[in-house]
Parts: sequence; C-alpha cells; structure tokens
Amino acid sequence: MSKMVEAEEVQMKKEDDDPRILAISSSIRVVPNFPKPGIMFQDITTLLLEPKAFRDTVDLFVQRYKDKNISVVAGIEARGFIFGPPIALEIGAKFVPLRKPKKLPGEVISEAYDLEYGSDCLQMHVGAVEPGDVALVVDDLIATGGTLCAAMNLLERAGAEVLECACVIELPELKGRARLKGKPLFVLIESR
Repeated sequence: MSKMVEAEEVQMKKEDDDPRILAISSSIRVVPNFPKPGIMFQDITTLLLEPKAFRDTVDLFVQRYKDKNISVVAGIEARGFIFGPPIALEIGAKFVPLRKPKKLPGEVISEAYDLEYGSDCLQMHVGAVEPGDVALVVDDLIATGGTLCAAMNLLERAGAEVLECACVIELPELKGRARLKGKPLFVLIESR
C-alpha cells in the first residue's frame, strides 16, 4: 500500500471518529423517489437549517485545504455554490461557479456529461481560470461521477491542475469515485 493511500485512510479514519461527522450525517434528509422513482435523494437543505452542522461542514473542508496552495475553488451548480464560496474565502482562493447552460453572460467553455438519471452540461467563463491555477472542485454529492469529471475537464482545459474533488456525501454503490481519472476524492459521509 502506498504512503499516499495510507495517509488518506488515516485521514478518513480520523474524520470518522470526529463527532461533527455524525451531526452532519444526521442533519441530511433522504427523500425517496425524487426527482424520479427509484432515486433516494440526499437533501442537504436540512443541513443548512442547522447552523452548527453547516459551519462544521465548511470547517472540516477548510481544515483539509487551508495549507494546500489552492488558488481556485470551483463550485458546481447549484449546491457547490453553497459550500464553495465559504471554503474559498477561508483558504484565500478565488471562487469560480460552474453553471448550467445559458446562465453565464459572456464567453464560456462547455462540457457535456451523464448523470445517473439523464445528461447535462456545465459551463465556465473563459478567463476565470488561468494556466497554473491549482483547483479544488466542490459539490454536495458524488453519485456516478459524471458531474465531477465534467468539472475537472473544464478546469484542465483552461490550464488548471485539479488537486482534488470534495463532496459532503458519496453514494458508493454508484461507483463514481472510479470515474475520476485517479484524482483524489474527499467526502465527509457515505450515504445511509
């Protein structure tokens, strides 16, 4: 086992022992059959109603990324916009929104992707990310990994180095982690 993998396992074990993780996990509501039958939607809006759990979520990410020389936090629409800006502010990075089509004015680059229940596209302003930027991709959840892959592709096409992806929740049964082209993924909780 490599030292990097060992370090990641130690980090996850330490986080598993953190009482904040239980509070974060228990504040997330699961909504069956949304947005379509068979989907168990992980609703983080209930987490946002708990100021301490919300603060702890941001703090856990900031702890991990504060000394990694990240220059860009890229948040995926829409829930990546909730977690990304406070992380960016705390670590001294710029925040770049990755949006759905026709939401950004000006020149954009686009990346299409598949989700577990359809397909979509992400766009980013041309010039928001520069060659040499070190990027963190933030979203609320990883399912099949398609959205995170599209985000990484956009950032890399602009010349950024994607350091890691960070999500509050992982749906491990959908094996999205395996699609991330070897990029590390940090999650706070696995779906229940």
